[in-house]
Amino acid sequence: MSFRLARLLSVALIGTCVTTVAIAAGPTLVWRGDVTTARGVVTDVAKAWEKSGKGKIELQSFNTASGLEAVASGTADLAGSARGSAGGAESNLEFTPVAWDALVVITYPSNPVNSLTLSQLHDIYYGKITNWKDVGGKDELINVYAVASPGDGVEHSLRRLLFGRGNQPVAAPRLYVNTAKLEEAVTLDPKSLGATTLAGVHNNRKVKILKIDDVAPSSGTIASGAYSLFTPLYLITNANSPKAAEIKAFVDFVSSDAAKSVLRSHQLIPYADGASLVAMDSSRRAKILAEVGARPSAGNETPLSAPGATLAARAAVAPTSALTQQAKQAVEARNAKKEEPQLAGVTGSVEANTPPSLKGVHGEAMTVSNASAHGVDFAKVTSDVFVSYDKPLKNKPSHSPKESTSKPAKDSGKVTATTSKPSAASKTYTVGSGETLYSIAKKHSVDVAQLRNWNHIKDNTVHQGQVLRVSSR
Repeated sequence: MSFRLARLLSVALIGTCVTTVAIAAGPTLVWRGDVTTARGVVTDVAKAWEKSGKGKIELQSFNTASGLEAVASGTADLAGSARGSAGGAESNLEFTPVAWDALVVITYPSNPVNSLTLSQLHDIYYGKITNWKDVGGKDELINVYAVASPGDGVEHSLRRLLFGRGNQPVAAPRLYVNTAKLEEAVTLDPKSLGATTLAGVHNNRKVKILKIDDVAPSSGTIASGAYSLFTPLYLITNANSPKAAEIKAFVDFVSSDAAKSVLRSHQLIPYADGASLVAMDSSRRAKILAEVGARPSAGNETPLSAPGATLAARAAVAPTSALTQQAKQAVEARNAKKEEPQLAGVTGSVEANTPPSLKGVHGEAMTVSNASAHGVDFAKVTSDVFVSYDKPLKNKPSHSPKESTSKPAKDSGKVTATTSKPSAASKTYTVGSGETLYSIAKKHSVDVAQLRNWNHIKDNTVHQGQVLRVSSR
């Protein structure tokens, strides 16, 4: 062997040793969780983490429940989920949102159906619609697939959006251990329908992603809020872990420019880039529930607003994070200041500026009457919202829950009364083919809730030829 070749080999071996030492410099962290977060966030971000010499991530992809249990027991350092904390045993874990994904509905590629309305999707999972012909497809049964694991992130988030609670039972007899297995099953069944996330199937030509309300999911429609079924992805950690410092370093790394580039390659929106999605979260949830005729479970809705929108932005998707707790303390300090007695108990209906996909959403709220004058945003807001496409009502709110005709203050938000004057003459309408309670409400500029009340309808089911009252008398 020549002296020159020997020197080259020596340099190569030394370089290899240095590289090996650099990669192994940091500790090994164990990540366990759902397939959704693994594919969209952790797998490729972990490669970037290791390449930078910070350590190694051992991936154990399975499902949400296994990840949460492992982090709680200390057998894993991090977990991943497509849903936030459910409270209870999960209250001791910290859920940190790292990206925005889209919940998507998939079917077999040759299925002629291209789009579903939110109402149709709700009724399919509820068991009201069971045949593809009822949504524009062939005359054959819809085989609904779902993930069997309790508390699965994708299933929980989708059901909370459609039904107001994440534990809603659905008509899905075909169950799988995770979304990856569900996707495999869909590729084999021309009559199938199931839910997963965009990051997992955006480049999978063996499945067909359905539009929702004629809007296709993409990073662009997620970012704008035009696609309404967006959801945060979380990393879950345990503050009591002996590796807490190393774990925090990895969580922080996910917000780095290098990691953000990885997220975008999977059609994800880095969490920090989606502040507008947090701001519209309560409004879009209310819009969806109004359209499908469902109501949220008690305590299931996030605050509509908070000081500077900071608390809302953090509490809506990461109620247990350190940043949320800081924002909460700021709110408590602000609220400790004495409020003017005449502002207590003001009620009204708030209409905020929203993107086109949320146009016309009205929400009932409790707030102060002039935020700009009193130096606060909204002290406390609860939402019970229905969609209305009519012009602002003439009646205005007063400083008591009773109706008043006083003019609203010229605030940053538009305020209207929660009740409207009845029309002078009674009106009826005969339901046509393919019409829904929502489309009829929109046509007559009334709320779905009003139609149900006037016609003593318990749900949103109407039939062709049915005569409905479309005015209060």
